[in-house]
Amino acid sequence: MRSTLPNYRLALLMALVLAFAAAGCSTEVKRIDAGQVEDLSGAWNDTDSQQVSAEMITDVMDRPWLGEFTRTQKRQPAVIVGEVSNLSHEHINVNTFVADMERALINSDKVQLVASSTERQEVRDERKDQDLNASEVTRKAMGQEKGADFMLKGTINTIIDAEGKTQLRYYQVDLTLISLVDNRKVWVGQKKIKKLVERSKLRF
Repeated sequence: MRSTLPNYRLALLMALVLAFAAAGCSTEVKRIDAGQVEDLSGAWNDTDSQQVSAEMITDVMDRPWLGEFTRTQKRQPAVIVGEVSNLSHEHINVNTFVADMERALINSDKVQLVASSTERQEVRDERKDQDLNASEVTRKAMGQEKGADFMLKGTINTIIDAEGKTQLRYYQVDLTLISLVDNRKVWVGQKKIKKLVERSKLRF
């Protein structure tokens, strides 16, 4: 005769099995400092965005175009950040990169930063609303915008070279500063990043 476990013992055993299974599938979350470098996949990340933007903005601020402009115009140049195209093989949040560059431009205290076309349209809509609804003392008149003197735009490219479990990720960021008066390229900057990624044999 085949023996069977009593119902309560069977239920206890099932509960233990489920508990261990749930523990093995649980998610662990640990907070880390926002400035801490964590490179998990080898892909473009927040550290790359911050470091590249800081280095390239420092470089553009140290070039002759800035001194020439301030000497002849007797004022700081107004700069607008245009399109940064992601031509790489992977998804890169270019909005974060643009925000990092804008922050570096403002913190340089050497230029004035002009709002992007999307931001300007939102502000213009607010001015139109003020024309109808705000008091004469507080409303802001149309036609008083600060025009940009230069536009900063660029591209992000990648090259991937792989052999077995080893992968070399090559990132190249090219930025160009263009004079809006005459379309002159007054600065061309380039930053390269190489990452050697070793993949584990294990696949889950």
